[in-house]
Amino acid sequence: MSQHTEEMSIWQHLDELRKRLLFSVIALVAGVVISSFFTNFLLKMVAEPIGGLENLLSIQVAENLSVYFRVTLLSGFIISLPFIIVQLYLFISPGLMNKERRWLVAIVPVGTLLFLAGATFAYLVMLPTAIPFLVEFPGPNVLPKWKDYVNFVTSILFWIGLSFEAPLLMFVLARLGIINTKMLVTHWQYALVIIAVIAAVVTPTPDPINMAILMTPLMGLYILGIFFTAIAQKQRKKKE
Repeated sequence: MSQHTEEMSIWQHLDELRKRLLFSVIALVAGVVISSFFTNFLLKMVAEPIGGLENLLSIQVAENLSVYFRVTLLSGFIISLPFIIVQLYLFISPGLMNKERRWLVAIVPVGTLLFLAGATFAYLVMLPTAIPFLVEFPGPNVLPKWKDYVNFVTSILFWIGLSFEAPLLMFVLARLGIINTKMLVTHWQYALVIIAVIAAVVTPTPDPINMAILMTPLMGLYILGIFFTAIAQKQRKKKE
C-alpha cells in the first residue's frame, strides 16, 4: 500500500470519526430536549424515597435550576445512549471480524439491561430501606439539601447499576482466557469476600441488613456469571 493511500485512509478514518461524533452530539441534544418534557416527573420520582419534595431543602438561589439541569442532562444522556452506542459500533465495526461483530451486538443490549436492572433494584429496594434508616437515625432532625440529596441518589443508582455488570465482565474475562468456571466454582469464598466489600462500599448505610439486601442479588449475579463464563469457554475452545 502506498503512502498516499495510507494517508487517504487516515483522513477517511478521521472523517468517519467526526461524523459519528456529530451524530452522537445531535442524539444527546435530542435526548435532552425530549427529557425536558418530563423532568418534573423525574424530580418527583427522585424525591419519592425520602417522602417527597416537602422533606427537602433548597437553600441556594440557583439550586433548583442546577438540579433541574442535572436531572435533564442525565436522563437525556440515558435516552440517547443506545443511539450513541450504535454510532460507536458503526465506527469500529469495519475493523472487526464477523464473530467479533456478533459479540459486540450481543454484549451491548445485555450490558444495558443489566445496568437498568441494577438501577431499578437500587431505586425500588435499596433506597426505600436505606434513606429512612439515615433520616431517622438518633440525632437532630434531618432535612437534606435538594442538590446533595440528588447527588446521593444518582450516585447510588449509578454504582449499583454498575455492579450488576459483573456477569458481563466475567464473560469477557473468560473469553480472553483470564478466568474459567473451575476457578470461579472452586474459589467462591473469595468471591463472597469481594461481594461483601463491594456491598460495604456501595451501600449507603453501615448496617448489615442493607448490606445483605445488596449481597443477595450480587451472589445471584455471580452464579449467573458462572454460566456466562461456561458459554465463553465453549466459544473460546471452538475458536482454538
